[in-house]
Amino acid sequence: MFRLFSQTRRCLQVKRALKRQEWPLRPAHLTAAAQQASFSTASVEHLSRSDSWPKDVGILALEVYFPSQYVEQVELEKYDGVEAGKYTLGLGQKQMGFCSAHEDINSLCLTVVQRLVERSRLSWDSIGRLEVGTETIIDKSKAVKTVLMQLFQDSGNTDVEGIDTTNACYGGTASLFNSADWVESSSWDGRYAVVVCGDIAVYATGNARPTGGAGAVAMLVGPEAPLVLERGVRGTHMEHVYDFYKPDLASEYPMVDGQLSIQCYFRALDQCYSIYRKKIQSQWQKVGVDKPFTLEDFQFMIFHTPFCKLVQKSVGRMMLNDFLAAPNPDTQSGLYKGLQAFRYSAQQLAGSRIGAFSYGSGLAASLFSMRVSQDAAPGSPLDKLLSSLSDLQTRLDARKQVPPEEFAEIMKQREETHHLVNHTPQGSKDDLFPGTWYLERVDDKHRRQYARRPL
Repeated sequence: MFRLFSQTRRCLQVKRALKRQEWPLRPAHLTAAAQQASFSTASVEHLSRSDSWPKDVGILALEVYFPSQYVEQVELEKYDGVEAGKYTLGLGQKQMGFCSAHEDINSLCLTVVQRLVERSRLSWDSIGRLEVGTETIIDKSKAVKTVLMQLFQDSGNTDVEGIDTTNACYGGTASLFNSADWVESSSWDGRYAVVVCGDIAVYATGNARPTGGAGAVAMLVGPEAPLVLERGVRGTHMEHVYDFYKPDLASEYPMVDGQLSIQCYFRALDQCYSIYRKKIQSQWQKVGVDKPFTLEDFQFMIFHTPFCKLVQKSVGRMMLNDFLAAPNPDTQSGLYKGLQAFRYSAQQLAGSRIGAFSYGSGLAASLFSMRVSQDAAPGSPLDKLLSSLSDLQTRLDARKQVPPEEFAEIMKQREETHHLVNHTPQGSKDDLFPGTWYLERVDDKHRRQYARRPL
């Protein structure tokens, strides 16, 4: 899953030196139904009655949740007794969010789904698929998705397809693919799909601990989306590797071969990018566009982020792939030099192609792309999607900074209590964000009970 909440996920802008080549298959203008202020049942019925194949399937809305407390990586360096800069400069980390004993994977996902539905003014009966991608396993049989169904109870909607998908950090990507494919299939009944990606990444004391984190993302998937998944151009690479795995079911901690995992990440990136380029160039050729695809054809890139420095190296590696594939590269033009951090608005995103690389240890990886809607006008679906995320920095700033000593004690407490029965988590719930779901009690049959902190 996404071990990217140790720092807010980055978008990097590719330095553009070539004149932009327009993609011939632009998303169609959004219908009036999809432009409503809320995602109502009426709009779903309108779509289900349509005789046309669902168009522009992708992400309609997003919600993000992260814990209310974090530890500064500079302070963690001192506490761990490592050289200054090992975590901050060497790994590119700044702050690491982590969960208290009151939060588990179920509570994280309950919180983010409830927020998505409430903030989108979505009716519970307008959801026909709910799929969870996670590697945080607290039950070997009962899916996190089944716990989330308690949110649907008052609506009476039990006709909700989907289940959990697991393979390290790749589960969320697989769930997104599955849900988009459901909307485009004969199984689709005209309702929306919700994809939930969540994890609590904790490590034993040592080199891997500063790459931990926790968080969850919920995505509303359907037709006429402002973020459209481009068809037929996914590049996927899978193989059998023991770089990161969790064989001890009694422990939250994984087995990690850090150097091997980095090698696998780069190898998967090379393979996925090569496959993606071949597929999209084949599409281009069919419509009369005869040119190689390069990194310049992505306006933005998103990467799975085990640690932040790996993203910078990955962008450089894709540039190297372009250079090696070019028959007559111009080494004087500066095409392969430098990238700059990008600060975006709706107008700058409109019409862009966003590349996304997802890696899950073991391994499973894909590189895919999304086309952003052309319509960035105030009140458009794209504007609403970005506006819904505008409070992220405020929420990050509202977190409580915790000293390393307290962080280590909380990690020790989780280690000792995560598997207990007849257990009530200790400590205060007052630090949780308002509206957060939390673990209230585990009974003598391992049944977990949850409650929600008032808004």
